[in-house]
Amino acid sequence: MSTLLKTENLCFTYAKGTPFEKQAVKNVNIEIKKGEVIGVIGHTGSGKSTLMQMLNGLIKPTSGTVYLGDTDIFENKKTLRDVRFRVGLVFQYPENQLFEETVRKDISFGPRNMGLPEEAIAKRVKSAAKFAGLKDELLDRSPFDLSGGEKRRAAIAGVIAMDPEILILDEPTAGLDPMGRDTLLAQIDAYHKARANTVLLVSHSMEDIARIADRVLVMYKGDCVMLQSPKEVFARAEELEQMGLRVPQITRITTLLREKGIPLSEGILTVDEAFAEITALLKKEGRI
Repeated sequence: MSTLLKTENLCFTYAKGTPFEKQAVKNVNIEIKKGEVIGVIGHTGSGKSTLMQMLNGLIKPTSGTVYLGDTDIFENKKTLRDVRFRVGLVFQYPENQLFEETVRKDISFGPRNMGLPEEAIAKRVKSAAKFAGLKDELLDRSPFDLSGGEKRRAAIAGVIAMDPEILILDEPTAGLDPMGRDTLLAQIDAYHKARANTVLLVSHSMEDIARIADRVLVMYKGDCVMLQSPKEVFARAEELEQMGLRVPQITRITTLLREKGIPLSEGILTVDEAFAEITALLKKEGRI
């Protein structure tokens, strides 16, 4: 896979030159390949959201460069405008961004700003609503009449409708109940597989990250300290705990079982993996 997004010595400092100066991102050098799903983790204040907003061009770095392909995204205003269509950003609690009279108008806002004809806009709205799991009958209702989960899906559909090459989701499942979280995550996974685009998913849920990420980017005090496969990252449990993070619960449980002599594989990340291994082990021992 070719590199789609790259940063070189990327830094950002809030309130620079004041007594409140704080360096939020420090010399981040990463390469993200076309079609990857990158899980982004880190404790509160680690620089995750600031980094994501620089990748989208919403925040200009204090120093360093963001490349989309071979283009410096901050090269000029026209480049930056194009980047914001190519790199879609869904904020945490995106339902707070809803503002139009109807859900349909809200979803069509981005494509209309792109200058697309009405027929193309209508197709994008329908397709984006389907990917986000919104029923057709909701499109002509006020977004403020929707449930919390429906509002979240409507806001995500508004970004998907621009058909970005890169979709950045900052804590998309925050505040949802377990069923709503699982449903939304499954829809994001299905969207990625159908579009074959690049997805960056910021989440505090290690289980969510383990389920869909190809690689995991770990932020700590403004630094990118890891960018590896989920198995490689979650194998470094002690380091993660020192950073205020944890491994998925099922990984923790199966590790404890291994320490007690039960022959399970290292690096089990999902309940499905654990179920398959334990079932196979019980069959081998003639217990089922």
